[in-house]
Amino acid sequence: MARTVQSITSTTPILSSIELEIGGMTCASCANRIERKLNKLDGVTATVNYATEKAKVSFPAEISTEDLVGTVKSAGYTAELPKLTTDPETATPEDSTKSLRQRLIVSAALSIPVIALAMIPALQFTNWQWLSLTLAAPVVVWGAWPFHRAAWVNLRHGSSTMDTLISMGTLAALGWSIYALFWGTAGMPGMTHPFEFTVARSDGLSNIYLEAAAGVTTFILAGRYFEARSKRQAGAALRALLELGAKEVSVLRPGPNGTIEEQIDTAQLAVGDLFLVRPGEKVATDGVIEEGSSAVDASMLTGESVPVEVGVGDAVVGATINAGGRLVVRATRIGADTQLAQLAHLVEDAQNGKARAQRLADRISGIFVPIVIGLAVATLGFWISIGAGLPAAFTAAVAVLIIACPCALGLATPTALMVGTGRGAQLGILIKGPEVLESTREVDTIVLDKTGTVTTGRMSLLEVVAAEGEDSQDVLRLAGALEDASEHPIARAIAAGARDRLDSLPAVQDFANLEGLGVEGSVQLKGLSRKVLVGRARLVTTSEQPLPAELDLALARAQDAGGTAVVVAWDGRARGVIVVTDTIKDSSAEAISQLRSLGLTPVLLTGDNQAAARTVAAAVGIESDAVIAEVLPADKVEVIKRLQAEGKTVAMVGDGVNDAAALAQADLGLAMGTGADVAIEASDLTLVRGDLRVAADAIRLSRRTLATIKGNLFWAFAYNVAALPLAAAGLLNPMLAGAAMAFSSVFVVSNSLRLRGFKPLSKVSADGAHH
Repeated sequence: MARTVQSITSTTPILSSIELEIGGMTCASCANRIERKLNKLDGVTATVNYATEKAKVSFPAEISTEDLVGTVKSAGYTAELPKLTTDPETATPEDSTKSLRQRLIVSAALSIPVIALAMIPALQFTNWQWLSLTLAAPVVVWGAWPFHRAAWVNLRHGSSTMDTLISMGTLAALGWSIYALFWGTAGMPGMTHPFEFTVARSDGLSNIYLEAAAGVTTFILAGRYFEARSKRQAGAALRALLELGAKEVSVLRPGPNGTIEEQIDTAQLAVGDLFLVRPGEKVATDGVIEEGSSAVDASMLTGESVPVEVGVGDAVVGATINAGGRLVVRATRIGADTQLAQLAHLVEDAQNGKARAQRLADRISGIFVPIVIGLAVATLGFWISIGAGLPAAFTAAVAVLIIACPCALGLATPTALMVGTGRGAQLGILIKGPEVLESTREVDTIVLDKTGTVTTGRMSLLEVVAAEGEDSQDVLRLAGALEDASEHPIARAIAAGARDRLDSLPAVQDFANLEGLGVEGSVQLKGLSRKVLVGRARLVTTSEQPLPAELDLALARAQDAGGTAVVVAWDGRARGVIVVTDTIKDSSAEAISQLRSLGLTPVLLTGDNQAAARTVAAAVGIESDAVIAEVLPADKVEVIKRLQAEGKTVAMVGDGVNDAAALAQADLGLAMGTGADVAIEASDLTLVRGDLRVAADAIRLSRRTLATIKGNLFWAFAYNVAALPLAAAGLLNPMLAGAAMAFSSVFVVSNSLRLRGFKPLSKVSADGAHH
């Protein structure tokens, strides 16, 4: 047995893993090529994510990181080791969309007059064609340079993508136009482009295609710019997480006359340092309390709506907020070991592991591009072989490339995306990019975080129970007056509820905070001063004087329903129980039924106890077997992975920092805009309002936008494919080609504009209309 183990261990190489930052990718096929190159190395397993521009590589000891970087570079791309930093300012990457934006603006400014001159005969003054050449040449050469560079890289590696077709089509159109202007009759003064819708053979020497070359370049640059802008958001989740932590901390150091306080950057903290956390401040790093007691608001990290009472010996987590007293904490974990840093790592892992969104145009181009190039070459050879002459043969071959060059295709995705996202923004839905839309179609399960998503995430007064012989108004008046002087979130909920239900609250004398138990003070009631206590049951009960039966029952009922109950006592006796709870949003039940109508199964996920979770689930219409409770923040990712392993396509709706990694892991992440920035950054869709019904509208709008994009792509290709035989036969008049191209573009844009009529379900149901 020992020998077997030895043989296994000796043949199993020890693998290291690394992440490389990849540059120069223009489409999903680039990612596939890098992946294939890396995987050819012995013992290397690599996955390349086009969306995040990262390669995750496992490799044996005999292969160095330099070998991996060299392999990527040999494929025509750049590779760098990631730069690790905890400073949010230096963690912000350079804006890669800047140069693309400059190219787009300049190309659009130069292309508009070229297209106008070609399409409107009234504007064609003497020698207008030479102005067109002057304006179009920089667009095709400089504006389309990213496409030419990518086409050259593809050519060196014996492959082709949509970049190849764009580059060949635009250069062919420019090249032929120059030839026709200098050596044909197109450069003659007085030349015009009349609108002739005739199918006839010509030698092409009087035709120029400058508007096609400049227009295609500009349209496709627009598509690339919007794509690049959405991709840049991938790293924003990590930057948002780094922003959450405290920037400075007050450290306690031994001085000549006792302990002194010193203000330092959080990054300078060491394990074992004692630091101070005042009320309202963030805890600087993970640690253990040495002095003081308080309530810590950990809702940003845990999603738990009720602040946690902590005292000496209790652990606290960095980035949580001290809601009560003064604390002295000993640092136990710093830097990359803290819970916040581990959460950041989970988010990054989940983003990098997300399925690559294979763009439809790229998939089709893998087949379409080689066929078009082959057809152009065959056309050229055929016409030369039958003796039609070189100009006629070239005209037909160039016509094939130009009509196949995807002008409408360049518009298909960005126009639908712009209209769809614009309509979404009006309805409070922010869609992050085309990859998001593909996920919405397959989703069959929607996981809902409880706190802040299904519920408001804020405590509010639910119930006042008075003991026998007492008035519930008196109970609320005295408790509200006393709690009005406290900063505790539960106290604020009671005080706010009392002010809403009563005319006024009496003044409080001798107020005192009883650490971890409650508050006390003197309040006037019916002309008499009462010594009032509000807090935990053990504050006011003893074995000789237990809680009255009706109050004991109210306490138990509140706990079973997931509420928080406090006891109110005065003059040494318990007089009532006040229950506060995280209230369910008014729209949640309607939202759940709307999600079901879209074919989704709702699942409730929470860190709260089972009783609280099931109560909420029952109230909004979620089955009890679809409740997953008492889940730790880091385990939310595991829940999503488990559902995915069961074959489900999972959407997740959340709002807290603790949801960020799960939102990134889900096939579709929806963040409430009322929540944490990091959750918003890690999500695919952001719901600006805190209304869960918007989630159903977001999925419907995304599905509609995706259907529009697919319809656009179909028609864009259909025009090209239908016209290819005419072009190959040499029968395509350039004006007819230009008109067909313009019509396909107009069709695509008008089809996209139909998305402006999208109506939200909630509004539809409210006004009784049908959409």
